[in-house]
Amino acid sequence: MKNAVMTIETDSAGETYEIARKIGEEAPCGAIFALKGDLGAGKTVFAKGLACGLGIREHVSSPTFTILQQYDDGRMPFYHFDAYRIGDVSEMDETGYEDCFYGNGVTLVEWADLIADIMPRQTVWIKIERDPSKGADHRRIHIEGSCISNVKEAD
Repeated sequence: MKNAVMTIETDSAGETYEIARKIGEEAPCGAIFALKGDLGAGKTVFAKGLACGLGIREHVSSPTFTILQQYDDGRMPFYHFDAYRIGDVSEMDETGYEDCFYGNGVTLVEWADLIADIMPRQTVWIKIERDPSKGADHRRIHIEGSCISNVKEAD
């Protein structure tokens, strides 16, 4: 399957959330999303929107200190990783990441560029960038992957 590439610009956290929600609604079992972006770029907002699209009703927060949060109350499990504190890729072995990456749910990894060596080939890579010249809340979201073809813009 050919990878789609798109760039979407948003002007609020709400719009970023809605883009991610749409992606979550369409995400197939086994989808893996890798988020890249500076601190404060909107990775956790994106994660919350994706979780909503999967039907997760629990409060979603960044698992910075626990590395992994698992949510089971949606249409399939949602595995939310934060690799920010990973010093060496081998530390991921302790999280059981392979069960998540190759399991029956959807996986999202914040700071995935820090563990790029172990990210599966089918990973959808998402880079969120701020553009202060267009406003404090303006974001440019670059998406490359095979399960994003129906996402255009937030309604």
